[in-house]
Amino acid sequence: MAQHEQQPEQRPEPQAEPRTEGVGPFTTRATWRLPDGGTAVWESRKARRRALLAVRAPTTSTAPAAPAAADPVAVARLGRLNAIAATAFVIGGALFAAGAGVAQFGSGDATTCASIYFAGGLFFNTGGYTSLLQTVNAPRHVVGTAALVTRRWRWWSYEPHRLDWLGAFLLFCGTVVFGVNLLDSFLQGLNVQQVNRLIWVPDVIGCILFLTSGHLAVLEVCHGRPRIIARDLGWWIVAVNQLGSVLFMVSALAAYTRPATGSLVNVDIANWGTLTGALCFSVGGVLQYFERP
Repeated sequence: MAQHEQQPEQRPEPQAEPRTEGVGPFTTRATWRLPDGGTAVWESRKARRRALLAVRAPTTSTAPAAPAAADPVAVARLGRLNAIAATAFVIGGALFAAGAGVAQFGSGDATTCASIYFAGGLFFNTGGYTSLLQTVNAPRHVVGTAALVTRRWRWWSYEPHRLDWLGAFLLFCGTVVFGVNLLDSFLQGLNVQQVNRLIWVPDVIGCILFLTSGHLAVLEVCHGRPRIIARDLGWWIVAVNQLGSVLFMVSALAAYTRPATGSLVNVDIANWGTLTGALCFSVGGVLQYFERP
């Protein structure tokens, strides 16, 4: 992608310190007064996913509130990344669901199931990394103005002070750990201890990373106060994905192999948890298509 950096023509000083909201040291929403008497509201998720911040006209004006979009480069960039991530999660979730269905109904052997899961894991890896790229390359706001600044393209950044970056990074790490779990599932002749150590432990770690990432996403969209926001598409995407993470964790716990018997805790719960959790991520991917710039 071509490098591009656009600076706003003017950067007037803010009229007052912005009012910020978030959780702990993380800011997810900032509101400040503009020089003309209006206000601007920046929200991390809307800026990152839709390249927007909300601008309200002065109270003496009859003009309605309107969004201020970033420049066309940022809009096109985020649109492409959003489409790639959404497609990856839809396909990855569908493949995971298919693998769980094959395992549950006995229509294929262990290698067939592992192959389907592995293919789905590659799509989850793609979706996770693309989500991180979307965070890294999101347009940044300029406090005191109704402007979003597009920075040069980057393949990586280290910004643990940002809640959205931290959530996306943990999501990507979770997909990588799942990849280890899926690769190890091809190993043959493992004893019970090896199965639990090489396959089950990475599975649980990946689920914990997914759950943590999803919790951070909930805090971001709710600005630190978890609640139901039925009219917010971003909230529905986060909620559906977090439900999928919970179901994945239930599946992982049920997939523990008992050393005494060599059997899973509950194979039906393990398969159905994976199937329904994967479908949640597919649904979340479909919804994400509509959360575009």
